[in-house]
Amino acid sequence: MKAVVIKYNAGNITSVEFAFKRIGVDVVVTDDVEIIKAADKVIFPGVGEASSAMSYLKDKKLDKIIKDLKQPVLGICLGMQLMCDYSEEGNTNCLGIFSQKVNKFKSTDFKVPQIGWNNIYDLKSPLLKNINENSYVYFVHGYYAELGENTISKTNYILEYSSALNKNNFYGTQFHPEKSGDIGEQILKNFIGLK
Repeated sequence: MKAVVIKYNAGNITSVEFAFKRIGVDVVVTDDVEIIKAADKVIFPGVGEASSAMSYLKDKKLDKIIKDLKQPVLGICLGMQLMCDYSEEGNTNCLGIFSQKVNKFKSTDFKVPQIGWNNIYDLKSPLLKNINENSYVYFVHGYYAELGENTISKTNYILEYSSALNKNNFYGTQFHPEKSGDIGEQILKNFIGLK
């Protein structure tokens, strides 16, 4: 089993690495195109800002590689948002894997960004098998992906949005499975088990 974490200028890679180690999977952190293409599983994490992250991906030619991958790919937080069509953050055209747009939370009554635990529901997809409806996972984000045909779980904060997405071999979670305790661990195990 060769699992790769895509290295780019977005933080949080170390905690993703440790989370996979905890479930017995060693990952390689790399931006080497050939290593990424040869991996069995690809993880695309991210904490950061959409436009600068997309610029980095384009500079390294990773934008084209990611879209063409045939093995299971998991985008986490910003990674998932960059797999969408477009983000309001920095007025950014993203990878266009998922048809969703990513919008900024707008509210005077709620804190933005959303930081902390919230529940996920309307769960569909093998990525979320053995996860109970309304399980709590950990979020840190000021932008959200709209609901749409790729939505496999929903969360409500200010409004209802996509907390996980899936299209073909591409999966994404807005929440951080690597920081979501036993639930997150199960989701990472599910991802590793995907064909």
